[in-house]
Parts: sequence; structure tokens; C-alpha cells
Amino acid sequence: MPPDVGRVVLAARDLWRIFRSGGEEVVAVRGVTLEVYGGEVVAIMGRSGSGKTTLLNLLAGLDHPTRGQVLLDGQDLTRLGEAQVVEVRRKKIGFVFQFYGLLPLLSAYENVELPLRLNGVPAGERRRRALETLAKVGLAHRAHHRPYELSGGEQQRVAIARAIVTHPLVLFADEPTGELDTASGVQIASLLRDLSRREGITVVTATHDPVVAGMADRVLHMVDGALVPG
Repeated sequence: MPPDVGRVVLAARDLWRIFRSGGEEVVAVRGVTLEVYGGEVVAIMGRSGSGKTTLLNLLAGLDHPTRGQVLLDGQDLTRLGEAQVVEVRRKKIGFVFQFYGLLPLLSAYENVELPLRLNGVPAGERRRRALETLAKVGLAHRAHHRPYELSGGEQQRVAIARAIVTHPLVLFADEPTGELDTASGVQIASLLRDLSRREGITVVTATHDPVVAGMADRVLHMVDGALVPG
């Protein structure tokens, strides 16, 4: 069993995010407190505008809270400088977006290898890990295809491979099935669950897809920036 399974790897303490819009305050995240355990799949559900994507960005260190704390592996991200947060994201966080975010001129293999290159991993190890990770998502045979040659489901699999190739502590997924047909969406939801089970990766996803929520260990509901009982 991976060593992180069963312990708190991610926590938020009284987390707020307030924006200014037209001279008025807009509260996007309202006093969120939560704990996520190692190897857990957590789905955050809510309508568009409920604040779930903003919460995901705060938890992943992509945005800074107005107040409150985000603790990743016991480290308070809100007390770190931007360069330190970037370093933490490179080593401990993977992120999957609704629109894949693949670089169009790079092959699937090159997209997956890129984070390792940025982290200074030697060439031989980069190749081994990139091909191994593509195999984990069932796309070893498509390694040299560019994104436009892949289906939407295959592109999302490449995006997931790119996100986990660095062996992150937590994988964040923002509407990972939002651009996919039903069958592809089921496959991606199953893949996220299976990766959590096999690799011990903690998965936190913002979604409106009941299929994704149905495969989660825990579902959190968000309304007007706050977590509410389901």
C-alpha cells in the first residue's frame, strides 16, 4: 500500500476567495474547510458559478486565497512565495483541464515527457517514464501521434498521463469529462478511479457529471461558494 493512503494529504482551513467586480465584492469561495486523504477520489459537484473551479484552483496553488490556509502534505501553500509554489506544483501536483491543454505540435510522447524535461530528469529516465505512463493510460501504441490525430477521449488520456508522469501526490481534474461523449466520459472516470486504486494517487475533481461523481469515494456539494451537506 502506498505510504500516503489513509493520511490527510490535502486540507483547507476557512478558505475564502473574494473578487472585486464593478466596485462590488463577489464571494467565489466562502469559508471552506475540508480534508482529503491519501488515495481518495473526491468529487466536488455544483452548478456553473458555484465556485468549484475557483476552489480547485486554490487547492492546487494556481490561485491565492483572500484568507485561509491550504495545506499540502503539511506545508502551508499560502505562506510560500510564487517561486516556491511553482516548485511544489511541479513536484507534488498534477492538473487536468476540461480542454486537455496539449501542445499541438508535440506528439503524445513529447507532451507527456515535457514535465520531466522541465524538472531536469535525465533523457533515459524521461523516455522510460513517459512510455510507461502512456501504457498506464492505454495509449502506448499512440505515442507518436499528435493531438489532432487523437480522439477527444485519447487526448484526455494523454493529458492525464502528462499530469501523473511526475508521480504527483494529488491529481486535480477540472471537468475532465466536460468535452467528451458519454462513452468516453465513462472511460475517463474509470481511468481516474483505477489510477487512484493502482497508484495510490489522490484525485480531486470538480465536475457536474454524475458518472464521475458515481465513481468517487466521496462527493462534496458546493452552492454559492460554500460546501453544503449532500
